[in-house]
Amino acid sequence: MTALPAPVTALLVVDVQSAFVAGDTAVPDAPRLLDRVTDLIGRAREAGALVVHLQNDGPAGEPDEPGTPGWELHLPVRTGPAETVIRKSEDDGFEETSLEAELRAAGVRALAVCGVMSEMCVLATARRALELGYRVVLPHDAHATYDIPAAPDISDVVPAAMASRVAEWALGDEVDIVARAGHVSFATPSATTRRH
Repeated sequence: MTALPAPVTALLVVDVQSAFVAGDTAVPDAPRLLDRVTDLIGRAREAGALVVHLQNDGPAGEPDEPGTPGWELHLPVRTGPAETVIRKSEDDGFEETSLEAELRAAGVRALAVCGVMSEMCVLATARRALELGYRVVLPHDAHATYDIPAAPDISDVVPAAMASRVAEWALGDEVDIVARAGHVSFATPSATTRRH
C-alpha cells in the first residue's frame, strides 16, 4: 500500500445512491463510508478537482430503478463546471457514458475512486481507468459492499470487508491503494476549459 500518493485531479464517486447506503438495504458500516466519501468530496471541491458522481440506472424492479427513492444520489451534488452527474447502466462507469470525454476535456490524468460496490462497479470502473492510462488511487476505507452469501458446497458467507479487500487485490500492482481517504490529496486539473 502506498502511504502518500501524489495529488489527483478528479474524484469518481461511484453509485452512492440511497438504496445502497441508507435504511435496511445499506451496506455494512454505511455511516463510516458516507463520512469518508463526504470528506473526499469536500476536499476535492476545495482544491478545484473535478468531481464526478456516477449514478447507476438499475433494471425495473431493482432498488436502483430510475425514478425510485433508492435510485437518488444520497449526497448533495453541486452541479457546475467542476462537478457533474453521469448516469450509467453497466458496472464500468466508462462504458457507453461521457466519463472519458469529461476527464479528457478537464485535463485529468490521475483520479481517485470511491463508493459502492467494491467488487462490481468500483472494481470495473477503476480497472477501466487503469486500462485507459489514468493513475488510479483507491482509498481502502472509502469503498464498500455487502456480505457475499454462503453457497452450498462452495463457501460460507464471505464478509463484506474481505470482499472489498479482494476487489482491491484484483486490480493488481498498478493501482495506488491507500489505507485512509485522508491520505488522498487533490489538485486542480490542467485544462482551462471544461465540458458541462
